[in-house]
Amino acid sequence: MNSSFHMFSIGPYSIETPVVLAPMAGVTDRPFRQLCRRLGAGLVVSEMVTSDVKLWNSRKSQTRLNHDGEAEPISVQIAGGDPEMMAEAARMNVLNGAQIIDINMGCPAKKVCNKAAGSALMKDEGLVEAILQAVVESVDIPVTLKMRTGWSPEHKNAPKIAQMAERIGIQALAIHGRTRSCGYKGAVEYDTIKAIKESIQIPVLANGDICSPEQAKAVLDYTNADGVMLGRAAQGSPWIFREIQHYLETGQHLAEPSLKEVKSILVDHLLALHEFYGEYLGVRIARKHVGWYLQAHDDNKDVRRQFNRLETPEEQLELINTHFEQQLGKDLAA
Repeated sequence: MNSSFHMFSIGPYSIETPVVLAPMAGVTDRPFRQLCRRLGAGLVVSEMVTSDVKLWNSRKSQTRLNHDGEAEPISVQIAGGDPEMMAEAARMNVLNGAQIIDINMGCPAKKVCNKAAGSALMKDEGLVEAILQAVVESVDIPVTLKMRTGWSPEHKNAPKIAQMAERIGIQALAIHGRTRSCGYKGAVEYDTIKAIKESIQIPVLANGDICSPEQAKAVLDYTNADGVMLGRAAQGSPWIFREIQHYLETGQHLAEPSLKEVKSILVDHLLALHEFYGEYLGVRIARKHVGWYLQAHDDNKDVRRQFNRLETPEEQLELINTHFEQQLGKDLAA
């Protein structure tokens, strides 16, 4: 194995593969996290859970808080701008099975930022300090932090916050190589991540637009980070985790999954969504995930349009089966 890529630890947990699934609201639900773990992710982080525990009875929070049967360690992300509420949310998540608490200061979404949460918090370093302190002191498990490089291109204060976080007892950092004001647009830069890695001892994960094995290796080589964190690149191609891992270990490309394997992954994913969310919601949430698969691996928009009109799990499974039978038939004929 390439000696420059090694396991890293978050508290008592060793993360065997330096490729981590980023938390994405509305995407990294339990079925998707389990799938990514199975396909090689070393760690997966749950969707953001609000720090307002009064809202936890909602269906949305209930499904986000469900970790049954997940591989350890179970990492749960919380978001909010009030130190006491964040500490309470951390404690409640521990009672609910969380083994790592991740604090979100990376989300640029307006909905999150208007309430001074997510990356908007980076503007107020005193509040950042208070939140980190409150959460670290409230639980006995490792606390990690996800953030951006700063508030705006003129105010890249992530290196300062990283040192503060290490001092307070944060056990790992994930850094998205854009500032809050850049949203998801514009080029990602990895210089700030490299500088942070040089200035602290705790593990650092590099995040932002990493979408191929070559790029993952280049970013790791350049920043010296302990791992990479992928978000959107895993949508529709969850096997990217094992592809990156294989490339880091061998310098060779892993073969693309066969049509047969893609079909079986997709069918399993559909069944898991239907079971997890129940028929009504499962069918609707499946449209999004299947849409990503088809977008990434099939130019035929008709199948996607058809799929989006189906109303039952049976119809969805039947269409996917038929679609892949046709694809496999074409392959045999070719």
